[in-house]
Amino acid sequence: MSFESLGLAPALLRALAEQGYAEPTPIQAAAIPVVLEGGDLLAAAQTGTGKTAAFSLPLLQHLSTAGATQTRRPRALVLTPTRELAAQVHDNLRDYGKHMRVSSTTIFGGVSMGPQMQALRRGVDIVIATPGRLIDHMQQRSVDLSGVEVLILDEADRMLDMGFLPALKRILSAVPRQRQTLLFSATFAPPIKALAMQFMHQPREVSVTPVNSVATTVTHHVHPVDAAKKRDLLLHVLAQDSRRQTLVFSRTKHGADKLVKQLEMAGLRAAAIHGNKSQNARTRALSDFKSGRITVLVATDIAARGIDIDQLPIVINFDLPMVAEDYVHRIGRTGRAGADGMAVSLVSHEEAGLLRDIRKLLKQEIAVSEVPGFELSHPLRTDAAAPKPVQGQRQPRQARPQQGSHRPHGNNGYGKGSERPAEGNRKRRRPGRPAAKA
Repeated sequence: MSFESLGLAPALLRALAEQGYAEPTPIQAAAIPVVLEGGDLLAAAQTGTGKTAAFSLPLLQHLSTAGATQTRRPRALVLTPTRELAAQVHDNLRDYGKHMRVSSTTIFGGVSMGPQMQALRRGVDIVIATPGRLIDHMQQRSVDLSGVEVLILDEADRMLDMGFLPALKRILSAVPRQRQTLLFSATFAPPIKALAMQFMHQPREVSVTPVNSVATTVTHHVHPVDAAKKRDLLLHVLAQDSRRQTLVFSRTKHGADKLVKQLEMAGLRAAAIHGNKSQNARTRALSDFKSGRITVLVATDIAARGIDIDQLPIVINFDLPMVAEDYVHRIGRTGRAGADGMAVSLVSHEEAGLLRDIRKLLKQEIAVSEVPGFELSHPLRTDAAAPKPVQGQRQPRQARPQQGSHRPHGNNGYGKGSERPAEGNRKRRRPGRPAAKA
């Protein structure tokens, strides 16, 4: 099958050819014809399979063929859970629509609202936004969503995990009822489908991969290690190829910063990306990682989705995620587009229960091998009696786990602006009590 057979416009085919894309991925082949027909769509596919193009290409075609209107109101709205994903979608839309006269802009937190307001006043066809900052603009009356013809929710399950449901309902009430709605996600848990039924009209459903599956090109490795020796084992693994780009996941923001300092002291070029970093710092760290100026990027789960890195060879879980589904999203950064990838997890005795949950989710065994010199002092148990870290408990020699992305309330570790729940979904602080430190 070719992109030509999907009925895409010549301008889109030209842009795809210039980027070297000749054949659509399964999700693109399944979703694009449905979207071009104008109906609502629920689409599920594992990360790295081309979901962004699956909605971007038909969206651009619709906006270009429907003709420009006299209003400056946005005609399409794309909602994403994180700033990084919003920026990625925006970049893809510009690449695919380079031969079309369709304008777009991003709306997310961590940066000044001024330039965003100016772009909205000039008028754009597509707004790519995170829910929190879009609510800010709605409150400032700087955005008018009454002209939206197409609404797209990208990574909808992540938005629910991050507590954005109240914000989503408020945004949905501001867009016209007569619209096309597309919901794309890596996973479709029952709450997602229940939510979709509330605001979608007889949606078609497309799924090209089993729920919570991972790319077959990714190999999984587990190295048992005492918590106190994790840092030394990480340095040992990184030393095997110090030039190899490596994405390392830490459970906490403080842990990520501390780990970067330790890696730099060992002579490695590293940077951290998490919710306490400014948007400029996050953008610079990601750019440096993609360009090779740094070789190790240490991230919290804010980077589990929305970071598209070509040919990333390895992802290392310095800490296992508190929720097994986040393992799928983390390792989805490697093994993309058919390339080989490697996922390495450093697992302490206290994380044995989390490893058991990951195995159960993946429905497959993961090779466990001790590294000479870093053997566990106690056997690693992954049976039903295996211990699991408790949210809020301090782990041995590790920082306190952050408020995980699966928690519905609070800051969720995603910082100010875009990646926060709507005001009504945050816990109120009692008068006279000091605010908790971020």
